Amino acid sequence: MAFPPLATAADLQAAGATGSDAALDLALRRASARVRRYTRQDITVVENDLITLPGGEKVLRLPQYPLVADDTHPLTVVEIADFSGIEWNAVENRDYSRLGNELTRGYPWQAPTRLMGWPWNRAQGVWAPKVRITYSHGYSEVPDDIVDVVLDLATMNLANPENLRQVSIDDYQRTFASETVGSAALTKAHKEALRPFRRPAFSVVTS
Repeated sequence: MAFPPLATAADLQAAGATGSDAALDLALRRASARVRRYTRQDITVVENDLITLPGGEKVLRLPQYPLVADDTHPLTVVEIADFSGIEWNAVENRDYSRLGNELTRGYPWQAPTRLMGWPWNRAQGVWAPKVRITYSHGYSEVPDDIVDVVLDLATMNLANPENLRQVSIDDYQRTFASETVGSAALTKAHKEALRPFRRPAFSVVTS
C-alpha cells in the first residue's frame, strides 16, 4: 500500500524550503518513509485493515494506533483454533474489554467449567492461539510533532540533494552536516520527538 506524505509541499515551502514540485515531493516522500520505518506505524488512516495476531495471552495489543472504532469503523475480532479450524466471534464487553489498543480477554460467559477453548482445553480469560482482526487505525490529522520531523528531514534532503560532504568554490567552502550525507537521517532529537508514536517490535502475520 502506498501511503501519502506526512506533510504537504505547502508546509515545506512555509518552512522556508525551495525547489521544484518534483524535488519537494521526493523530499517529503523520503522523509515520511524514514519516519514510518522508525515508528513502525502507518500514521495516516487505514480502514478495515485485516491482520492475524498470535494469541495465547490475556491481553492482545493491536500493532497500529490509534485504533478507530465507531459505527462506521467496526472492530471485528475472530478467535481461531490451531488445528480444528473452529472460529469464534468475540464480542466487546462480553468476551473482552478494550482500552486504547489493548484487548483484554474476559472469562467466557458460555463456559461452565474451568477450561474452554479449541476444543475446550484453554484456560479461561486467555485468547485463542490465533486471532483475526479487522480494524481501522491512524490519525485523521497528522500530529504536529511528526509533521515537524518530516519537514526537518525534507529540508535537510533539499539542502544537499547530491549527498555531498563538502563544496568548494574559489575561496568559498561549505561543509554539510553528516546527517544530510547519504540522504537525511533521523537525529537523536528527531527520535526523541517520535518516541511517543513508536511501536515496539513484535511479530505480526498479515492476512
